Amino acid sequence: MNIQSAINKEIFIPRDERMLVAVEVRRRKKKRMAFLPTGPKGDYATFICISVTNTRPPQLLITKVKRFGGSSSFIRRSQWTVEQLKQVNGINPNKDSPEFDLVFDNAVDQWVASSSADKCIFVQILYHACQTHWEGKAGGLGKSRKLGKASQQGRVDKCDQELAGAGHPDTYESKNLQARRKSFVLPKHTEFINCQSKLTQDACTMNLVIYRCKAFLNRVKNLMVSNQSPSPGQGQMRNRAKGRSVGNLVQRVNVTLGERGDRLTRAEDKTVELTHKVQQFADTAHKLALKYSK
Repeated sequence: MNIQSAINKEIFIPRDERMLVAVEVRRRKKKRMAFLPTGPKGDYATFICISVTNTRPPQLLITKVKRFGGSSSFIRRSQWTVEQLKQVNGINPNKDSPEFDLVFDNAVDQWVASSSADKCIFVQILYHACQTHWEGKAGGLGKSRKLGKASQQGRVDKCDQELAGAGHPDTYESKNLQARRKSFVLPKHTEFINCQSKLTQDACTMNLVIYRCKAFLNRVKNLMVSNQSPSPGQGQMRNRAKGRSVGNLVQRVNVTLGERGDRLTRAEDKTVELTHKVQQFADTAHKLALKYSK
């Protein structure tokens, strides 16, 4: 199971959400956050994830997930709705780059993805998800407006008929409806700036496939580099260092054994001397006993 599948299974599926994409990132500018239990060196990995709820209407969410060193579990740190995401900054519109910014209502995060391909996949999927979300919201709003207009017109006609029979002046209900329509403001869409056209206007499935292949090859390359054996020169230096360490250890053991042998020898000499004195004392006592027994 890869990391994205593990995050989806552990974080999003229990919350009735479906993860669309996750990208591993690190901050471009270090942020000191003492309340995070990151250990002495901040040993943790950060992932920015895009997910959609399975409820109706669906909600598009951006979630920050962390995994700390020595642990296989993931922790959900922060989550925003797409309405809170004001801007996505691709930094460089002329070439692939791993840097990007996410601007929210109350925060600005400056990130560097693990590779340019991973960042491009993230931005392209986020752009399509935002377009689908806003189009669905606009369609749902238009449908509700039509239904509201029809029902309101029916109520106005019925009220006009009743009031006409009573000779009452015209109602203000239609005017209130128009005022409510004018006061309603659609939320502002997420703005994508400094992003390559192949990620937004000219985005297509083929570009996504190409970037996925690039990201896969980049992960394979990193894996091969991490598992690559050291060069002969480095191996010789390591062997020499190990040899010196082993020699020093043997020397220390020999010194310790020699000191212990000296102590054992002195103890043995003292034991022999005491045994000789005891024998002399026993002989003297035996002679005295024979002398006084007569």
